[in-house]
Amino acid sequence: MTDPAFEAAYQAARESLSQGGIPIGAALARGGEVIAVGHNERVQHGDPIAHGEMSALRAAGRQRSYRDTVLYTTLAPCAMCTGTIIQFKIPHVVVGEAQTFAGEFELLRSRGVVVEVLDDGRCVDMMRQFQQEHPQLWAEDIAE
Repeated sequence: MTDPAFEAAYQAARESLSQGGIPIGAALARGGEVIAVGHNERVQHGDPIAHGEMSALRAAGRQRSYRDTVLYTTLAPCAMCTGTIIQFKIPHVVVGEAQTFAGEFELLRSRGVVVEVLDDGRCVDMMRQFQQEHPQLWAEDIAE
């Protein structure tokens, strides 16, 4: 059975793709309940820091604490999103896949963040296809 919070992140990634954006989605959950969902909006809003994780946190609004939350994301977090996870002391990150982008797991784990990788085939396939069809846009997103 798929976790509803991860499913929300996956559906958000599909939504971004349908809008012509980068297919990365994220969801923030507390106590098993989804409190916010977001997706990469760099293309849609011309915002260079609107990654999926940032979008979900923005949608969550101000929180007194993130120490009891879990962040779900369809792709391994980049350095910027990793820094935000560390800054807000999010203790647990569930990642759809890290085959198409390795992310910053070592840094997250060095700061005590529990990182769980699902190796979700849907996420791998969606990102591989996107990277093949839009290599320049992907390179822009990861600042290459």
